[in-house]
This record gives sequence, C-alpha cells and structure tokens, in this order.
Amino acid sequence: MKQFEFISNKPEDTMDFSKRLAECLKPGDVIALEGDLGAGKTTFTKGLALGLDIKRNVNSPTFTIIKEYQGRMPLYHMDVYRVEDSFEDLGFDEYFEGNGITVVEWAHLIEEQLPQELLMISLFLGENGTRKIVVTPKGERYEELCKEFFI
Repeated sequence: MKQFEFISNKPEDTMDFSKRLAECLKPGDVIALEGDLGAGKTTFTKGLALGLDIKRNVNSPTFTIIKEYQGRMPLYHMDVYRVEDSFEDLGFDEYFEGNGITVVEWAHLIEEQLPQELLMISLFLGENGTRKIVVTPKGERYEELCKEFFI
C-alpha cells in the first residue's frame, strides 16, 4: 500500500495542507485521523473546515463525540476516544454514507465500524515542533485522490 508524506514545520503548514486537501474531497469521503495527543489532529481538521468554507470555529468534540459544521459541504468531526464499546451502534454509518466529509479522530478505536475504503492520515510529533503527516489511501477512490493531490 502506497503512502505519502508531508513535513509540517508549524501549525499553519498543517492547516494549509488540509485546506488544500479539502479541495479534492467529495461527499461521502471518510478520513481516519490518528496521532498522539498534541500531534495536530484538531489543527488538521480546522484546515479542512477552512477549505470547506466553514465559518464556525472548529474544536475537538471530545465530550460530544460528533460535531457537525456547515460549509460548501457538511463536515462531520468525530472524536471517538471516549467511546467505551467499539461495537456500540452510534449511527456512524449514517455519517460515513452521508453527503458530507467525515473525519474520525482515534479511528482505530472503532475500526470494525469504519468503511473499507477511506483515507488514513497519521500525524507524528517531530523535533523542534515539526509534524510528519503520513497519508495512506485505502481503496481506489482514495488512491486517485492521492495521485491528484501529491503528484
């Protein structure tokens, strides 16, 4: 499986990266977002929101699990860190199959419920405040998206 990497030297780089990525996204796209605390998952999502023309401030939905934002396409921002039972039916599939973009922070915690095809994005803390963003497409749709975006 092919991976693509981007080095972000500051939060603005991460936001610019995800803002550009938002221009390639289509309704129903799913992004599985992984990274340690403080790696930039919410910063990444804020950039996506800017790219989707969302005016509201985006913050982590830590205690509500899902926040919805309206722009040129809806953004469904999920933080499943506190989901206690990965098999609990919380209606995630309605979002995954919906008319917006779904971003799932801590996606590995509900891996069984995720669609087979998605865009996996992992953020890693680097030295001097840098971040390494690793993008792994899963499925033909996302392989094509990565070709368009990275090449």
